Amino acid sequence: MKYPLSPDVKPEFCTTGSFMRLPAERENAKVGLVGMPFDTAASFRVGARFAPQAIRQASMTLFPYHPVHDVYSFDDTNAIDIGDVPVIPHNIHRSYELMEEAVGGLMDRGIIPIGIGGDHSITLASLRAAAKRYGPVAMIHFDSHTDTWDTYYDEKYWHGSPFIRAYEEGLVDPKKVFQIGIRGTLNHPGDVQESKDLGYKVVTAGELEHKGFSVILEQMKIAIGDTPCFLTFDIDFVDPSCAPGTGTLEVGGFSSRETLQMIRSLTEFNYVGFDLVEVLPSYDPTQITSLLAATIIHDFASLVAVKMKRKSLDTMME
Repeated sequence: MKYPLSPDVKPEFCTTGSFMRLPAERENAKVGLVGMPFDTAASFRVGARFAPQAIRQASMTLFPYHPVHDVYSFDDTNAIDIGDVPVIPHNIHRSYELMEEAVGGLMDRGIIPIGIGGDHSITLASLRAAAKRYGPVAMIHFDSHTDTWDTYYDEKYWHGSPFIRAYEEGLVDPKKVFQIGIRGTLNHPGDVQESKDLGYKVVTAGELEHKGFSVILEQMKIAIGDTPCFLTFDIDFVDPSCAPGTGTLEVGGFSSRETLQMIRSLTEFNYVGFDLVEVLPSYDPTQITSLLAATIIHDFASLVAVKMKRKSLDTMME
């Protein structure tokens, strides 16, 4: 049987519980989806633990072919969905261990993981897994917040701190980290500067709108090159008018169309992992947030498929 099953093969409401009805195992898998239903590190709204199942449900309306990249995102990559990590809701550190084990297990098999969050604290576990195998990685980070705040109520591990912890643990190469779309009110003027002081390149929403994404993309290509790269996407990068189901909304963001254009242009990087975080299904009964999240995950897989297609063509021409 060919996977994923298209909605014209079986109705959208006939789900197996996996993303686009992907199997849990098949030969030569190059992409592996893994749910991370953890939201105990959230500072305001909770409910992102239910995002993996909501995003999988929304994926039922997607078709397998990606017309922009001319690939079958999940079939060309023999993608699988291994289900959810059995996190421990009241224990972030043991949950980190379980998430790192699941992500690392995929990486050890040559499979590029796509994490379905969950609040943004989960990314630290994936970066730990990546750094163990590749050394400090580059990171492309779409968000309205830098997530480099040190503590919250004296707690160092929460969804606003994964990228200061990643810096401290040496998981990322600071000169190859781009934080894109930062906007909103701040506690003090130093909030964004603190991220820059780590060596990260912060691209505010205003700067992005003024320069255009093509300029930022060229900067990323030069800085990152072929370094193993992790792409993390917080759904609140998108304006609340297009993605209301999230935990810490910030107005003045980007439309879903603009967002997809940016993601689809990121074909040149050496990806070792992805995740998509901060979808809160209960705050969006229309399900447009979950549908956008599922579409972005489709795009993530397409970026891997494009890379594989190019490599195959290069091999044929040698």
